[in-house]
Amino acid sequence: MNSIWLEGRSGLVARVPLAPDDTTQTVDIAVIGAGITGLTTALLLARAGLEVVVLEARGAGDGTTGNSTGKISALHGTKLSRIAHRHGHAVARAYTTGNTEGRDWLLRYCEEHGVPTQTEDAYTYAQTREGTAGARDEWNACLQAGLPVRWETTADTPFPYYGGVRLPDQAQFNPAQLVESMVAQLEDHGAHFFSGMRVRSISGRGPLRIKGDYAHDAGAGEFALEAQRCVLATGTPILDRGGFFAKLTANRSYCMSFDVPGPITRAMYLSVDAPLRSVRYAPSSTGDRLVVGGAGHVVGHPAHAREALRELAGWAQTHYPGATRTHSWAAQDYATISELPYAGPLLPGGKRIYLATGYDKWGMTNGIAASLALSSQILGGRMDWANAFASWSALDLRAIPAAIRLGSRVARDFASGWATAMLTSRPEHAPVCTHLGGITTWNDAEDIWECPLHGSCFDSGGSVLWGPATEPLDRLPADGAR
Repeated sequence: MNSIWLEGRSGLVARVPLAPDDTTQTVDIAVIGAGITGLTTALLLARAGLEVVVLEARGAGDGTTGNSTGKISALHGTKLSRIAHRHGHAVARAYTTGNTEGRDWLLRYCEEHGVPTQTEDAYTYAQTREGTAGARDEWNACLQAGLPVRWETTADTPFPYYGGVRLPDQAQFNPAQLVESMVAQLEDHGAHFFSGMRVRSISGRGPLRIKGDYAHDAGAGEFALEAQRCVLATGTPILDRGGFFAKLTANRSYCMSFDVPGPITRAMYLSVDAPLRSVRYAPSSTGDRLVVGGAGHVVGHPAHAREALRELAGWAQTHYPGATRTHSWAAQDYATISELPYAGPLLPGGKRIYLATGYDKWGMTNGIAASLALSSQILGGRMDWANAFASWSALDLRAIPAAIRLGSRVARDFASGWATAMLTSRPEHAPVCTHLGGITTWNDAEDIWECPLHGSCFDSGGSVLWGPATEPLDRLPADGAR
């Protein structure tokens, strides 16, 4: 599966790696992960004069950023109504303020650095009569949060529309173009970016000692460097300290792009009711393409992924006759038990290791907001709205019932996984996740292993695609003995 955004960009931003076992280099900040959060945080800190290194296991933007829908919007599906229901309208307003600041920062950056964007309205809509109540709840929450939304009873769509929320003048773009620009800007500000460097451990009471290996060259040995502080921008933290893996649900979702002979919907749409449907267009060298998303599942439960993909393609071809698929791709996102993102220290009161996660599919604005919050904390500043993004907060106490439900599901998945592992595993790899021993399941829509416990994913060869695991699946002996 290849993203429309990443096509032809393989290796575009690769850099010369660190020397093996080079322990002489000490930097102010090491940022682990080169998606929108890692690159933005690194750039903000480099602009402030800190010495920054960015380490990425794959290529810049190859994770969720380069496999997203590329929507830059403060309208987040039904997110605000869920936050307001759990935490009240004041917290929902703080979340909105952070995301509008993130959106505006990103749009300014794109304008200043020549990254193309398209200004379009965003809709959260009902595709059935039953879904209208949920859309109206979101409309009310948006009004309470100060967003200039409108309720629209009709819209110019070829698919069913039963009313929805419209937020004018949002934006969309190709996120890979942002990544390319940011890597260049990092180097202009004296920072260093290294791809193909998988971090395995971070330790130390003085400067942090960061160790790992070369993700694409098993014979190259290890690398090491020291940093005064570190930011984990890895989707889910790759360190278990803080236990964030137990406060996150990992979800996979899918996108497809199509050449369409007729007109393509101009605004950006996201349904409130199942099956979820996301719609936008994407400019290309051959004309605009249709991009649709949906068909998601909780990681580790891909039983109907292939069927859901067929349904998604069928939906697009039904409502856009003659549509011909050009690309299919997948992304992984993380939702928190509190509905709020985390951006702050890995441990309470900590000032050495920071993390950002939990954007729940809205990383283009949440990722920038998290970067603004993190860089402010590291540089000694403060943003009032950042309380809604705190990595350690009393707001999590309100999510205890959700945490209990999540823990129960994980325990159930752990037990049932061992019962079926021998029947479902491919013979060349052990099905045991290298994070905490969960039993992986095979996703035949993507040809990957998925762990239902905390969302680690591995390719068909056993290499890590998504954490929190940092080690590959064990390869079994040739005779298949276990």
